[in-house]
Amino acid sequence: MKPKAQPKKSRFGVLHLAAIFAIPYMAFFISKNFFPASGGFATISKQVIQRLGGLGGNRSLSTVKDGKLPAHFTLPSGDKIPSIALGVWRAAPGEVKGAVKAALNVGYRHIDEAWAYGNEAEVGEVIKASGIPRKDIWLTSKLWNSHHAPEDVEVAIDESLTKLGTDYLDLYLIHWPVAFGKDGKLDVKLTEDPYPTWQKLEEMVEKGKVRNIGVANFNIRRLEELIAKPLKIKPAVNQVELNYWNPQPELLKWSKDNGILIQAYSPLGSSDKVKESLEVPEVKSIATELGITPAQVIISWHIQRGTVVLPKSVTPSRVEQNFKVTALPEEAFERLEKAATSHKPIKILDPSPHWGVDLWDVNRSKL
Repeated sequence: MKPKAQPKKSRFGVLHLAAIFAIPYMAFFISKNFFPASGGFATISKQVIQRLGGLGGNRSLSTVKDGKLPAHFTLPSGDKIPSIALGVWRAAPGEVKGAVKAALNVGYRHIDEAWAYGNEAEVGEVIKASGIPRKDIWLTSKLWNSHHAPEDVEVAIDESLTKLGTDYLDLYLIHWPVAFGKDGKLDVKLTEDPYPTWQKLEEMVEKGKVRNIGVANFNIRRLEELIAKPLKIKPAVNQVELNYWNPQPELLKWSKDNGILIQAYSPLGSSDKVKESLEVPEVKSIATELGITPAQVIISWHIQRGTVVLPKSVTPSRVEQNFKVTALPEEAFERLEKAATSHKPIKILDPSPHWGVDLWDVNRSKL
């Protein structure tokens, strides 16, 4: 077993103050709030795997076709992205290998990574040892805030490629709409206008190092401003916090209208909200009606809404259990959708005050 790479060995050197502060903050926040010991990995059963033509022109929210959920969504490039991914944020060194191995064994073919997670090398080792052809595994990684300068983008991608043991990524995302300068302070110009960063990502597609590019944690205003630029490649994906408590129907509709696929992280909620999610009356009643678990109801709901879902568990039995999602009857789906969108949304992850950025435009004057 190769030792985990130490931060000081990164090609970017020792992280500056803002990055040093930001990653532990996210680590504490997400490990505490997003992934409880009870698990909650979304998975998909082999019985529901089918070919789906992507977002297409279907204006209906539900993605069910012939009584089945889509196993994949089709991106503008024509690539098919699996509808469930294994998230590896904050998984301990021994746990991340076990989780990835268990997931691959039961059929996962989508691993959601990021440079900031610090475990790309371990994930790469498991993928290599699995014997599964690289072309059959979808690998996503993300560009961290301190690497937004155009001259740093390719260096960051190369580092992720080396650690993951691959020569290309299926999807690469701007992790947050926030840029840190080399001094560790907020780069206001690059935060307000990520176009120079995006141009470099487009170049990485042209070089074959990345096949699809997108963003994460972008709201509608930020997306509108980005796609208004003279882009060669439009963002294919936006990965955001999405769950029963924060269903984001406006963002979901806008994204579908504009051909951008939404990925849902923290799909079961976070912290105490996970337990609350599983106790929601509509969730429990649907679970009873269908003979499945409350977690499976929520995971199925996400896919049925047309989103890629990214829950997490390091428990092999739960990884396998949650693989068995199913299409919800239309009445049940609409019942849950109505319940989720009828209460005041609750957003959990918000590092805005720590980064000095109004991420969600609560107060635009901060930018």
